[in-house]
Amino acid sequence: MTQIFDNPADFADEALDGFVAANRGYVARVDGGVVRSTEVPAGQVALVVGGGSGHYPAFAGLVGPGLATGSACGNMFASPAAGQVYRVAKAANAGGGVLLSYGNYAGDVLHFGQAQLRLNAEGIETRTVVVTDDIASAPLDQIGKRRGIAGDLTVFKIAGAAAEAGLDLDAVERLAIRTNYRTRSLGVAFDGCTLPGAEAPLFHVPAGQMSLGLGIHGEPGISEHPMPTASELAELLVSRLLADKPDDAGNRVVAIVNGLGTVKYDELFLLFGKIEKLLTAAGLTVVEPECGELVTSLDMSGLSLTLLWLDDELEQFWAAPADTPAFRKGNLAPRARREPAGPEDAVAAASEETTAAAADLGRLAAAVLAQVQGVVVEHEEELGNLDAIAGDGDHGIGMRRGVDAAAAAAQQTSAAGASAERVLTAAGEAWSERAGGTSGALWGSAVIAAGLALGNRESYRGEDAAAAVTAFVDAITALGKAEPGDKTMVDALLPFKDTFLAAFDGGTPIAGAVAAAAAAAQEAADATASLRPLKGRARPLAEKSLGHPDPGAVSFGLIAARISNYFDSELNDSQPSDSQLAAAAGNGAHP
Repeated sequence: MTQIFDNPADFADEALDGFVAANRGYVARVDGGVVRSTEVPAGQVALVVGGGSGHYPAFAGLVGPGLATGSACGNMFASPAAGQVYRVAKAANAGGGVLLSYGNYAGDVLHFGQAQLRLNAEGIETRTVVVTDDIASAPLDQIGKRRGIAGDLTVFKIAGAAAEAGLDLDAVERLAIRTNYRTRSLGVAFDGCTLPGAEAPLFHVPAGQMSLGLGIHGEPGISEHPMPTASELAELLVSRLLADKPDDAGNRVVAIVNGLGTVKYDELFLLFGKIEKLLTAAGLTVVEPECGELVTSLDMSGLSLTLLWLDDELEQFWAAPADTPAFRKGNLAPRARREPAGPEDAVAAASEETTAAAADLGRLAAAVLAQVQGVVVEHEEELGNLDAIAGDGDHGIGMRRGVDAAAAAAQQTSAAGASAERVLTAAGEAWSERAGGTSGALWGSAVIAAGLALGNRESYRGEDAAAAVTAFVDAITALGKAEPGDKTMVDALLPFKDTFLAAFDGGTPIAGAVAAAAAAAQEAADATASLRPLKGRARPLAEKSLGHPDPGAVSFGLIAARISNYFDSELNDSQPSDSQLAAAAGNGAHP
């Protein structure tokens, strides 16, 4: 169990600050993560990696000459927000373009993808290569759906070496894609890990059992097996990976035995010796292997085996020198120090004149977000426990971090008299930045979209509420690309939208339409218990998910119900007039 902290909510930031203090010769802190503290040659491709905290030495420990140029660092087991990725990439950029690389997780894909769009729009050519090495998370014919685990290292190392050699962005991207395709990993767990401040691990493995195919975010494995001997474990890992080898595999492989947190080096070495003999017996030559802690999961008891099938070009870059806090190979000439610019000054508030109606609606938006915060706080533990059944258990804490930040930003901006658009934009950005992960990206984008739909108008009508609901839902469906039946928040979200619009179009007052929509959302959320997950981290653990509702759908249903109760107590039973809608937030009759 992780025990050394003051406030668990500050654990990731404070650990990163300490990491920088201990490694100033390698890294410098920037807003959102770290970049090299040594000079980067002008025109060199910048490799920016990243993901959630809790995996050291991934990802910040791999920043340095010959490897990554920067690392975007999210909260514990949560993707960094799009803004964090953007700021790290801006600080790392040396004029040769940016390659983003990270494990294939929904939250990372969303946030890094948003950052890539923003960087390209500013003229910084940016590409992405996601790591998909975990053979347990999808079959070979669906390799693009596989998640990234310890195979991150092979992709990062070869891409970083290629950038260091002066190759252009096209070549660095090509080598990263080829490395990813030729990399395979499989992991096992003997017990789960515990998030800072949590009272229990995210999952347990029964005594005398081993969980096969675990993730690195506290996800349990896909199946349980009697605890094997070391020889049996080596045979299991090697045989599964060799059966999944790439079409053009040669006979030279990099072998990486990776400890996930509490398996000691002596045990890892013992296992590696047995793995090396099996690989040799299979006619393979093991080239420059690694054995140790390379991609961890806090205090998880477990390990993984990664194989990278080399060709001449990949072998050259795998063997090239690198010098980072956690990974060193060969020798590099000393580099001059540099002082990266600190976080940019906060952008000044827009100078547009806020209408009275928009300011009133901004105060209503802040009040609604305070209600959302209340229900999330009340159900945080319940949502985390539900998510731990087939996920990583962080939905409750992620929602709590996001809504706390959003409610604080909304209160601050609304108190200054900002419009509904500005209040919800600030809240959405804060939600995304603080929560990270898939829910952070989705909720942040949806809150912003609702704010843009409401705008800064002279007056408001009931139709504007319908537009805001539509914009909120459309933002989530467009960004997350989930469909009904995928067992996600969308399964509760679409019934909410459809019921609200049908009731409102039929003449039902706003409070009544929200009440009907909230009831539909909660019923639909409960019904997700019978579905198999087709998206997100729960997908590889579909059997465990059956019989339990989706955490995202449940949290949305709870939020919808709380908003309905609030509107029921605050709104008039009749449809408000234009003037009432404009003045409602100031007199207690909120539209």
